[in-house]
Amino acid sequence: MTTSTMKTSASVQASARIAGGLYLLNIIGGFFAIGYVSAVLVVGGDPAATMHNIQANELLYRMGLVAHLLILVTNPFLALIFYDLFKVVNRRLALLVVFFALVGTSVEAATLLNDFTPLLFLRGGYYASVFTAEQLQALAYMPLSLQTFSYNIFVVFFGCYGLLIGYLIFRATFLPRAVGVLMAIGGLSYLINSFATFLAPEFASHLFPYIQLPSLLGEGSLCLWLLIRGVNVEWWQERALASVQSARVNP
Repeated sequence: MTTSTMKTSASVQASARIAGGLYLLNIIGGFFAIGYVSAVLVVGGDPAATMHNIQANELLYRMGLVAHLLILVTNPFLALIFYDLFKVVNRRLALLVVFFALVGTSVEAATLLNDFTPLLFLRGGYYASVFTAEQLQALAYMPLSLQTFSYNIFVVFFGCYGLLIGYLIFRATFLPRAVGVLMAIGGLSYLINSFATFLAPEFASHLFPYIQLPSLLGEGSLCLWLLIRGVNVEWWQERALASVQSARVNP
C-alpha cells in the first residue's frame, strides 16, 4: 500500500468507529429520554398525576429533554458519515439515506419543542392568573398525550432510513450482509408499528413494545460492529475504485 492509501484506510476505519460511537450515544440517549423518563413520569390519562411527577422530578424531566436534544445533534453527523461510507455502493440511495435522516430529525426536533410546554405552564406566573390549576394541568399534559403520534410520525422517516441502510449494507461487501438484513427488518418494524398506530390503535397496542425488538437488534448490531470491528477497508477501497471507474465511463 502507498502512504496515501494507508491514510485513506485509517480515515475510513476512523469514520466507521465514530459512526458506531455516535450510534451508541443515540441508542442510550433514546432509551433514557423516551424509554425511561417518559415511562417514569407520564401517567396515561391522568394529567394531575403526570404534572405532579414532573414538578417533583423536574431535573429528571429536563435531563430527558437534554438527552433527546443530544440525539438530534448526533443524527446529521451520523447521516454524513453513512453517506461517505455507502456512496461507493450507490450514491443516489446514500443521498436518500441523508434525506430521510435529516427530515426525520427535523420532525423530531419540532415535536421535542412541545415537550417544553409543561415547564412553561407549571411555572405559574401569568398563566396561573388566567387558568385554574386543573386547566393548567390539562394544557401542560396535552403535548405529552400527543407523544405517541408525534413519535410514530418521525419514526416513519427513520423506518425508510433503516430499509435503505439495510439494502446498502446487503449490497456492500465491507460489512456483514446479516447486519443489513437485520437493519432492513428493523426499519420495516418501525413502519409497521407507525402505520398500525395510525390505522388500528388497539391492534398496535398489542404489538408494542415487542415490535421494537427487531429495530433494537438491527441498530444494536450495526452499532457494535462499527464500533468494534469497523469495516473491511480493503473491500471498501475496491468498491470505491469501482465507483470512480464507473463514474468515468458513465459521466
